[in-house]
Amino acid sequence: MEKVAIFVDVQNVYYTTRQTFRKNFDYNKFWLKACSSREVVKAIAYATDRGDQKQHEFQNILRAIGFEVKLKPFIQRSDGSAKGDWDVGITIDIMECADDVAVVILVSGDGDFDLLAQKIRVERGKRVEVYGVAQLTAKSLINAATEFIPIDKPLLLN
Repeated sequence: MEKVAIFVDVQNVYYTTRQTFRKNFDYNKFWLKACSSREVVKAIAYATDRGDQKQHEFQNILRAIGFEVKLKPFIQRSDGSAKGDWDVGITIDIMECADDVAVVILVSGDGDFDLLAQKIRVERGKRVEVYGVAQLTAKSLINAATEFIPIDKPLLLN
């Protein structure tokens, strides 16, 4: 069985699916599609923690599916902007586990991951599958991946 590791940028997926489709990403459907006939070595969902009950319920659903959930506190700045970015954490985790798998699956449209995807694919010889909302995924990330899988209706909650 092909070994895979999954890394989900929860905030990116939430906002891009809501903006484009006005629907939420279906993590169960994604898991079935991405993991079919594969051995999941690691699966991490990266999110911000606002401390509300609905969010805790959602995180428990992710855990029940098979994800480790990593949380960062949500920080509201005095100017109204917010911070809760996981880019460095995702990058470190991917770099640390890439040698243990044949496939790295990244669920994010963030172009900041293009160099990471290219490095893992070219220098480490790994397959890199990127799932993202096509209209809002950076072209550089799509080009850096071995395969881009668009998030659309089959991967959304009804």
